[in-house]
Amino acid sequence: MNRTARFVIGRIAFYVGACLFASFFVLPLLWLTVAPFNSLATLSVALPEQWTLENFRRVFANTFAIRALVQNSVIQAGGAMILVTVAATLAAYALSRAAIKGSQVITYGLVLFSSVVTGTAAMVPIFLMVHRAGLIDTHLAVILVFTGGLLPAAIFIMRDFVDSIPRSYEESALVAGASPWRVFNDIALPIVRPGMMVIAVWAFVNVWGGFLIPFILLRSPERMPAAVAIYSFYTEAGTPLITLTAAYSLLYTLPVLLLYLFVNWKYGFRFFGGIKS
Repeated sequence: MNRTARFVIGRIAFYVGACLFASFFVLPLLWLTVAPFNSLATLSVALPEQWTLENFRRVFANTFAIRALVQNSVIQAGGAMILVTVAATLAAYALSRAAIKGSQVITYGLVLFSSVVTGTAAMVPIFLMVHRAGLIDTHLAVILVFTGGLLPAAIFIMRDFVDSIPRSYEESALVAGASPWRVFNDIALPIVRPGMMVIAVWAFVNVWGGFLIPFILLRSPERMPAAVAIYSFYTEAGTPLITLTAAYSLLYTLPVLLLYLFVNWKYGFRFFGGIKS
């Protein structure tokens, strides 16, 4: 077998393997797209014989699930997203620019222990802390706990963006008489803005899909997020109603998808910014 034939066979095998590997991700997405419009409860990805919107009508009739989706999840994910993005930007700028001994150790230590804050093993002490603070069954408790878990990693990511800013830019502005706040607002902020958007999307997705923390800290059905409310489409025996679950899952993915498309359209995830004049 000559070299050309081996190359062609190798490329064919590569593409076949890539297609098989991609099918593991594509098939669930195809099912999520088709199943909500199917009147039959089936796990097949085949096109439905009769398209229907009845599943969505029944989902919107569930006021508990809709309130959880359009209100509670938005409050919790949006609040944590804003808090994490702002706090991570300020903290990363301080760690990068201030003369703090052991700042590298602090950063890596925070990242190392960040998984403990939102981990299953930490749920008991977190619950006790929230209970003593009088924040049980509040959106604020969920936002603060998620923020505490996501903030260390967010600071670590943001610091790379801040470190990429040449110090000569800030020194020139200081020589020209700009205040420290003016330097941060007009020099640093425009450059790290793409990084802030990355952190915002990342934090929103993590909180939007979070189940354990709100399930433990919240008591009232009126405050439950969509990640918990989806179980209202299960029977008493714990069996999911596939068509309703699929319809609600499709609605559940839309805010995250729209946020990603908006940020991608606005910034294109280009890792550079501009300096204000």
